[in-house]
Amino acid sequence: MTFVALRAKSMNQLKKTVKKMSIIISSGLLLVIVIGVLFLYLSPEFGGTPTMEQKTIYTKSPNYKDGKFINKEHVKLDMSMRDMGKSLAGYFGASPLTKPSRDIPVEKLDSLDIVNYKDSTRLIWFGHSAFLLQTNNKTILIDPMFGKVAAPHPMLGSNRFSRELPIAVEKLPVIDAVIISHDHYDHLDYGSIQKLKEKVNMFYTPLGVGAHLQKWGVEKERIVELDWWQEVTHEGLVFRCTPAQHFSGRGFTDRANTLWSSWIVQSENDNIFFSGDSGYGPHFKEIGDKYGPFDFAMIECGQYNEMWPDIHMFPEETAQAGLDVKAKQIMPIHWGAFKLAMHPWTEPVERLSKKAKELNLDLITPRIGESFNIHKLNVLTAEWWKKSE
Repeated sequence: MTFVALRAKSMNQLKKTVKKMSIIISSGLLLVIVIGVLFLYLSPEFGGTPTMEQKTIYTKSPNYKDGKFINKEHVKLDMSMRDMGKSLAGYFGASPLTKPSRDIPVEKLDSLDIVNYKDSTRLIWFGHSAFLLQTNNKTILIDPMFGKVAAPHPMLGSNRFSRELPIAVEKLPVIDAVIISHDHYDHLDYGSIQKLKEKVNMFYTPLGVGAHLQKWGVEKERIVELDWWQEVTHEGLVFRCTPAQHFSGRGFTDRANTLWSSWIVQSENDNIFFSGDSGYGPHFKEIGDKYGPFDFAMIECGQYNEMWPDIHMFPEETAQAGLDVKAKQIMPIHWGAFKLAMHPWTEPVERLSKKAKELNLDLITPRIGESFNIHKLNVLTAEWWKKSE
């Protein structure tokens, strides 16, 4: 066989090999896409979608335009490809300071302690933005994300900083009400709702979020959706849905299908503010002027970055928001549980502590699981996080 013939034969074999490899790679990519699409549309974690009837009702809201909910101020949501690359590299990259070096210890809570509590208003932090609030002889959960990973699948996120919760969800007693700020995974968790739904009397959400709860088996009669500045009375308590500067969505195509909000819980004796997720904006002063002063405020402080400055506050802005809403004491939330940004995990509370001192703003930093009465806060200033760095 001549050299030319051998070369031609080798080229033909190479072409066949390349063709086979192309088919294998294409088939693999197609399989990944099919699995991804099936997961997106069949996995219950993604929740539900508001019906056309519900969307028609939403058109009456001043916060709803062209089929989507909107912020009061102009907000930049879309990142450039360069910023997106930086974000992904930072999130999945090796950054030891973004997580504690050991599991964060938590104080344990007994179910009988919850059932028998009859004293004045108290709160118990579960990490991140999740709280148990007891006031007016009622037990309320706020943004009860009790899962291990703030994502639709464990492979898509990092584990919670604490191995345990103050109390297992299954051991919680009857819950009078659950308040939800928006539908992101670190605030609304499918697994947590599945464990909670049979022991919760009522759910209160911003417009649209109830569609997820209904998809997960909660009867619509137990769901109340509110727009900004609307309120409802629940057995002596007033729940007010107030503005936030953020966005919503659990999949690739449902951004801003549901509203996001902050909340006020007011009783005869107490006035409490919960910021939800929010960038800094004039809405804080508006809330303070309309409904303040507040005895206590839980304000977002964590998961910020210069690439998304409009939807999450920097710690110094958290302090200013506390002044804007006219809070007597503030507590940083949205930190201490998950890595959702690239900053060191203790940076939010350390920067906020420094700014609060400058502004003469009362700041409390309870441990996860630590029960505290909002009128007896002078001892809750220990820098417990330094033991877990």
